[in-house]
Amino acid sequence: MLQQPVPIANRVLPTLSYILVKNLADSKKLPPVTCQPTSKRVLRGHFGKIYSMQWSPAHSQNLVSASQDGKLLIWNAFTTNKLLMIPLRSSWVMTCAYSPSGNLVACGGLENICSVYKVKLSSPGDGAVTPVVELQSHDGYLSCCRFISDAEILTSSGDSTCMLWDVPKHTAVHCFEGHFGDVMCVSVAGNTFVSSSVDATSKLWDLRAKGSNSMCIKTFRGHESDINSVAFFPDGQSFATGADDYTCRLFDIRAIAQMNKYTLPNIQWGITSVAFSQSGRLLYAGYDNNECRIWDTALATVVAKVDHTNRVSCLGLNCDGKALATGSWDTMLRIWA
Repeated sequence: MLQQPVPIANRVLPTLSYILVKNLADSKKLPPVTCQPTSKRVLRGHFGKIYSMQWSPAHSQNLVSASQDGKLLIWNAFTTNKLLMIPLRSSWVMTCAYSPSGNLVACGGLENICSVYKVKLSSPGDGAVTPVVELQSHDGYLSCCRFISDAEILTSSGDSTCMLWDVPKHTAVHCFEGHFGDVMCVSVAGNTFVSSSVDATSKLWDLRAKGSNSMCIKTFRGHESDINSVAFFPDGQSFATGADDYTCRLFDIRAIAQMNKYTLPNIQWGITSVAFSQSGRLLYAGYDNNECRIWDTALATVVAKVDHTNRVSCLGLNCDGKALATGSWDTMLRIWA
């Protein structure tokens, strides 16, 4: 009797997983990296807890931040000047994003709406202080938004879904369903994105898929509690997550497996945000205990840490990778280099 043929994926993945694990084991032989960032700038201007920030992909000096004081602030992080202040209709903002061109920013929160603003700064008064677009279809709070282009934006929500929007048409292009809890964060790489959820899983999706083909490509498990943040590795083949189980984890998309885990016995705090250095050798993680720890991605050791006086709620590197920004509930943003 002939045996049922083994699916190609089942034959290839173990080999691929072995190669990746071997490469990771070889990376343990790498010399440790040294890194001790120092505080170069402090951005003061918010009067409430800072919940989100993102650098401009187009200008290495500009960033946007969102706070519970009901304001979006556009900064020149190097001069500490405020370039534009946008009053929000709700102070319960949870996320903000910068478009690839630097001409738009978006935000959202407990009002369940993604608001898009024009922030072209070529001349005084050129930025809009009222939304040019309001995208409304989610049934829960907006936890994260990320621009794909100036014409498309991706959002995640407490209604357990992610949505892809056509900004000029003000419409939802597609809804990605599959999580069993609030989706807390998304990260985009090319035509794919990964989402993280309080259901303790991360899911990989194809932005081009529509209809019945829009099921997630793969679900990644390993965390034991809510996953708060996710970030793609620079090559788009792996991603890191940070969760309330006190760990950051590295997952490889090709092997569909966890490749590394970043924690220590004395770490008893949840992770709020994660980001990679341009090379991917360093993983930055913000913690509930006011710290940002910098991990060696290969060796899973702490290289350095920096501090705020309250919870580190968000962080990110600018487009040239030379500056790290951390935002905190202490109402301040700090620029490290």
